[in-house]
Amino acid sequence: MPAPISTSQVKKYDLEERTARFGETAIEFCKILEKNDINRPLISQIVRSGTSIGANYTEADAAESRKDFRHKIAICKKESKETKHWLRMIAKANAEKKINCRRLWKEAQELTLIFSAIMKKVSQ
Repeated sequence: MPAPISTSQVKKYDLEERTARFGETAIEFCKILEKNDINRPLISQIVRSGTSIGANYTEADAAESRKDFRHKIAICKKESKETKHWLRMIAKANAEKKINCRRLWKEAQELTLIFSAIMKKVSQ
């Protein structure tokens, strides 16, 4: 699994790169999970929600209006929160991968907080 994403590696203001790296790390993590009846749907969900964060942020960056921007950022926040949920489920199903899940969960939490702050600022 790639090294965890650190803010020293990715500039905090480069959110497009940070969200892309998060998606890439989520994919790499899912590749190391055993493919069984429990993990398959969880892997699918984490890949979808984890990569969706960056895709929606890219769309937000090209928003046509303030309302459109806020909506896309809200989706980013929603997807990062969903990713945290799926990581929790993967950790439960794969106790030996709990540390890896925790690292990804922490980054998803930071992204959630960043998107919450952006939404708050845009709403003012």
